[in-house]
Amino acid sequence: MRTIDTLRMDREEFSVLSSFEEADEADKAYWHSKTPHERMAALELMRQINYGYDPITERLQRVLEIAELTGVN
Repeated sequence: MRTIDTLRMDREEFSVLSSFEEADEADKAYWHSKTPHERMAALELMRQINYGYDPITERLQRVLEIAELTGVN
């Protein structure tokens, strides 16, 4: 199951701020209040939203390249 399918939006946690600087400070305070595990979970969620989730391709791709050795006697 995808992580995004298990999450719900908390509609009571929205706030309206008057400037971008105030919003940046609120963002910093929010993320500093989270544990490293919660931050990594949020990062993984954003990765899945941007790049999708496919359990078949979740492993690293192996690439094999054959290079010919030239100039050796």
